[in-house]
Amino acid sequence: MCLAIPLRICEINGKEAVGEAMGMKRNMRLDFIPKPEIGDYVIVHAGFAIERLPEKQALEDIAAWEEVKDVL
Repeated sequence: MCLAIPLRICEINGKEAVGEAMGMKRNMRLDFIPKPEIGDYVIVHAGFAIERLPEKQALEDIAAWEEVKDVL
């Protein structure tokens, strides 16, 4: 099973970027995101940003991930 996670884009270099959430940073590709900008929230699956998210939704999703992390 694979899970997609929300990340905030903090660096962009062409079609490659770095995203961050919950104190972690991950590399990703931006091939599927038109006109990505630093600060955008995206869902990342298998190293690819696959969808842009509204900030409110992204923060709710990240909070849910924090709850799961705290239980583990």
